[in-house]
Amino acid sequence: MSWPYLAPILMLCASNLFMTFAWYGQLKFPGTPLYWVIPISWGIAFFEYCLAVPANRIGYTVYSAAQLKTMQEIITLLVFALFSVSYLGERLHWNHLAGFACLVAAAYFMFK
Repeated sequence: MSWPYLAPILMLCASNLFMTFAWYGQLKFPGTPLYWVIPISWGIAFFEYCLAVPANRIGYTVYSAAQLKTMQEIITLLVFALFSVSYLGERLHWNHLAGFACLVAAAYFMFK
C-alpha cells in the first residue's frame, strides 16, 4: 500500500486519539471547573487539527470526500470504543456492537 493510501488512515487514527481525549477525557474529572476544561480541551484539539487537515488533503488525492468521511467515522468509533472501555471503564453491549457492524457494512458500500 502506497503512502497516499496509508497516511490518511494513520493520521486519522492519531487525530482521533487527540479529539477523543479533548472531548471526553475531562469526564474523569467532573470536579474540574469548565473554565479550565474548555481551554485544555481546545489545546488538545489543536493537535487533532494538525493531523486531520493534512490527512484529508493527502487522502483526497486517492480517496473521494465521501470515502474519507466514512473512514473518519469508522476510525472515530473504533477509537472511542477503546477509549470508553480502557479509560472511562465503561462496557460495550451487544447493541453497540450491532450498530458498529451496520456502520462497517455502510463503509463497505462506500468503497465499492
